[in-house]
Amino acid sequence: MSITHKIGRRKTSVARVYLKPGSGVITVNRKDVADYFSTDVMVYKVNQPFLLTETVGQYDVTVNVFGGGNTGQCEAIRLGISRALCDINAEFRLLLKPEGLLTRDARMVERKKPGQKKARKKFQFSKR
Repeated sequence: MSITHKIGRRKTSVARVYLKPGSGVITVNRKDVADYFSTDVMVYKVNQPFLLTETVGQYDVTVNVFGGGNTGQCEAIRLGISRALCDINAEFRLLLKPEGLLTRDARMVERKKPGQKKARKKFQFSKR
């Protein structure tokens, strides 16, 4: 019984994913995935790598995730699971790569600039 460990990141979220053969139980920060993520869309995103590779219910997943918000965390978990599945079976890469599940989303929050209200928004201009 081998445990595969991979890391997934998105925005400021970091997910440490541990995959081992089992019955398909997904635990996120010691909670069930359905309890941790409020919407069905987020639970679907976490399960997406298993659905594409047709390995639903074959692996137990334990995740430690921190930083960011809900969406960033669920997409970081999805990347970690995808990487772990590719580590287990190299043929899964051909299924996951075209769906974009192996690509680290590099978009980050743009920093606030001095003399401005936000990153792009300016203070109101007064001519007089």
